[in-house]
Amino acid sequence: MPRMDASAPQIAADLERRILDAIRRGASMEDIADIKESDVATPDAAIQSLKDGNARFFSGQATRPEMSANERRAQIMGQTPYAAILACSDSRVPVELVFDQGLGQLFVVRVAGNVVGEAGLGTLEYAIRHLDVHLVVVMGHEACGAVAAALLPEERVAEEPHHLQNLIRRIQPSLQAMPAIRDKKARMREAVLNNVRYQVSLLRDEPVIREAEAAGQIRVIGAYYEIGSGAVDFLVDEEDLRP
Repeated sequence: MPRMDASAPQIAADLERRILDAIRRGASMEDIADIKESDVATPDAAIQSLKDGNARFFSGQATRPEMSANERRAQIMGQTPYAAILACSDSRVPVELVFDQGLGQLFVVRVAGNVVGEAGLGTLEYAIRHLDVHLVVVMGHEACGAVAAALLPEERVAEEPHHLQNLIRRIQPSLQAMPAIRDKKARMREAVLNNVRYQVSLLRDEPVIREAEAAGQIRVIGAYYEIGSGAVDFLVDEEDLRP
């Protein structure tokens, strides 16, 4: 197991050395896959890892974690992501880059407006039941077009294609109690945060997710990505997450 106080480059170098040693001994791909142990083993550690990665990203010190050829081959045997992220499909929100994470570390579901739907929910249930993730994050972002559409009058929404209307209507309930905010940027931020909290509440009502969180296997939190700064605000406390 890598030292908890070791730097990311030190951990990567140590892992590569152990993989090369295993190859010289004639190790199988299964053996190589077993070598890669994650030091992100709890929900709190997962949150801290995402915070640290985002700090590197927005401060211009991203490490862009890369894998050696041997590490990539070992991933054929299986995946061990520590967090699942439900994010928006927006091209300005590249999740792995925002959190400065490498291959195999995040299990990402992307859909416009980061809404909870059947396919996405099934995907997250798979991550919880079969991949042993420790964290589920719903991440909204600055200037979200799907949330902006949900703020439009109903007659404008009705002009959109059928499936897009359905997606927008998965966001609308979160905006019904929006306070009167004159500043447009502040209003959009509040709308996105309301939607994040609403989608988090929907996830936490699902039996598989509720049971995993009650057992301490996972935590379900929210996040807000600022495109301009590159920073992510985390909604972790119950008061922050309350719809």
